[in-house]
Amino acid sequence: MTGPTASGKTELLDSVFGRGASSFFTALHASNSPSLNLPLSASVISADSMQAYRGMDIGTAKPDSGLLERLPHYLLDIKDPDEQYTAGEFVRLADSICASLAGKNSVPILSGGTGFYLRNFICGAPLAPPSDPSMREEVGRDLASRGAAALRGELEAADPASAARIGEHDLYRLTRAVEILRTSGLAPSCFAPSNKPRSEYDFLIIGMERPRAELKERIHARVGTMFAAGLAGEVAALRAAGYGPTSPGLKAIGYGEFFEMEGSPLSDIATAIELHTLQYAKRQMTFLRALPGIVWIGADPAELSSIIMKFLSAIPR
Repeated sequence: MTGPTASGKTELLDSVFGRGASSFFTALHASNSPSLNLPLSASVISADSMQAYRGMDIGTAKPDSGLLERLPHYLLDIKDPDEQYTAGEFVRLADSICASLAGKNSVPILSGGTGFYLRNFICGAPLAPPSDPSMREEVGRDLASRGAAALRGELEAADPASAARIGEHDLYRLTRAVEILRTSGLAPSCFAPSNKPRSEYDFLIIGMERPRAELKERIHARVGTMFAAGLAGEVAALRAAGYGPTSPGLKAIGYGEFFEMEGSPLSDIATAIELHTLQYAKRQMTFLRALPGIVWIGADPAELSSIIMKFLSAIPR
């Protein structure tokens, strides 16, 4: 389950599996032969790269305790903000959780808007050269001394396609691409991931979308709710804990603006967060539309329930 930020993915899943999980699985079993080994419950594996960080609850719209009690979530709060969380690590952890849930007869639902993580899980990680610590340090030094623009220029000269796919603030993917370029001497796009889903899973890839004007209103409301809930205080607490603008977690939208606009009125910071979130949502949709076999739906619990029920019923047992 994926879709742009603030589209309502978590609320939709909660309405089907959290608030009404028993009725969903009762109906599923009633529509099939009782001899089939059908699932009994559902669990969510978070495919949100920022909800993995501890102490970053408000700015990432992390599920609250009530929702987590109704619908178990995995891969939340597994990293400190100064630790890197990679797509490869996500895939490894998600694979392990899926295996565990299979033993519990529970449906694993990967949900989140980090499209790069989802694509790597669905299609497998690209066969790029392994990370080289010395080269990574060299690229990091160049980033600090020459700036991101210089690294982007180097990448654009060798591989415009890769450079175009990397967001302006995505320093991790930028430095990784430059590392691949320097290590292998080849354009990073040469190591493009497969577009074919992995054979070890039966995939149902669902995307949730809303009209652009509606999504814009929801993003505006979400940013307002975050500030009302104490986002500024959350950032202050993270600062006090020793985290700062170079911490991987705090480069996220909703946190980085506090460092980039230090001293500015909170209203200006909120406006910047809203703008950056809208821009990010647009990039998400472009990326997510390329996922193989994705089925797009609206915010309708009945539609989601019907699609999932048909999918689960059709899987050979």
